Amino acid sequence: MASRLGLFNSCQPLGISVPAPSRFDITGIRADMTIPSRCEITFGRLPDIPPDEIIAHMSDPRLAEHMPLLTSEWDSRKLADFVAAKEECWRRDGLGHWAILCNDIYVGWGGFQKEGDEWDFGLVLKPDYFGLGARIANKAIAFATADERIPFVTFLLPLSRRHLGALARLGAEFLGEVAYDGAQFRKYRLDTR
Repeated sequence: MASRLGLFNSCQPLGISVPAPSRFDITGIRADMTIPSRCEITFGRLPDIPPDEIIAHMSDPRLAEHMPLLTSEWDSRKLADFVAAKEECWRRDGLGHWAILCNDIYVGWGGFQKEGDEWDFGLVLKPDYFGLGARIANKAIAFATADERIPFVTFLLPLSRRHLGALARLGAEFLGEVAYDGAQFRKYRLDTR
């Protein structure tokens, strides 16, 4: 399956292989029982994931609890628009959101999106795989640290998120609350240099 999806690890697109720096290590977060004990995290592209898989993921009502911008149902048209927008980021900026896989199984999407002069990191996992967030974030931050284009990363978290210890362990600085597309978020910044 890996060859069919054209998967790559977080640093292959630039030919860089850098382990996550220890100062960004946020392991020790709880792991859900559905996550295999040995899980190889790889990053692929969203167009390579079966559409029904992403639609089912984004239609899970548990996601809406922490995604204030998720206000309508997902169907094939909404998915096509979403994937086209994320692929446009790759075309325009050379970086964007990945499909995230655990042992070649789609578990969510996330990555970096250029917002003005900032690179914002977002991560949307299937609820059964929420426990992988720390491992995925470590891998993505290692990528950002190795990429000269990214001197810092920003995070926008909805006000519903109460467990923010992982950001503190990363060393992210709270910048304040911001409005984005009509919703309030807590904004954090993490220097990668």
